[in-house]
Amino acid sequence: MKRLSALLLACVGALLVACPNPASAPKHGAAAAADLRESGQPQPKLPTLKLWLGAHEVITEIARTPIEHQVGMMWRTNMAELEGMIFIFEDADRRAFWMRNTIVPLDIAYIAPDGALLEVHAARPRDETTLPSESERVQFVLEMRQGWFQRNNVKPGMVVRTEKGSLQETFFRRR
Repeated sequence: MKRLSALLLACVGALLVACPNPASAPKHGAAAAADLRESGQPQPKLPTLKLWLGAHEVITEIARTPIEHQVGMMWRTNMAELEGMIFIFEDADRRAFWMRNTIVPLDIAYIAPDGALLEVHAARPRDETTLPSESERVQFVLEMRQGWFQRNNVKPGMVVRTEKGSLQETFFRRR
């Protein structure tokens, strides 16, 4: 009986050593996003895609997941004139963005499912006031350096396209 007890204790001990501390386990979902939002570190560079707004070509990082959406441009210290970040949502709805932990002044453009630019809002660094869309038809959001749309005469009604076609064809093409 003592041998059996000793064997069981040894097995349990081995299992406890092999189990990671829950506090050190990788975080997913909201917990991972919260860590990134408060870390003081930007998220790694996301995959990129060329977009055209009229005759203007820009390179945008693609934010598709909830964590990528939540972290966005937080903690980035610069953004080149012809770079941006596009946020892809599964469906059209009213959207609201803010500038929590975002250091670079940005313009936030709300875009319809057909790629039409609906509205552009100037956003101040670190301002936690939400900038809600007026439209309920927002499926894409494009962040560019503040003033880019005005400097390049890009206005509501213009259509955003990619090197692969429309935004719908690019991001929601049936396989």
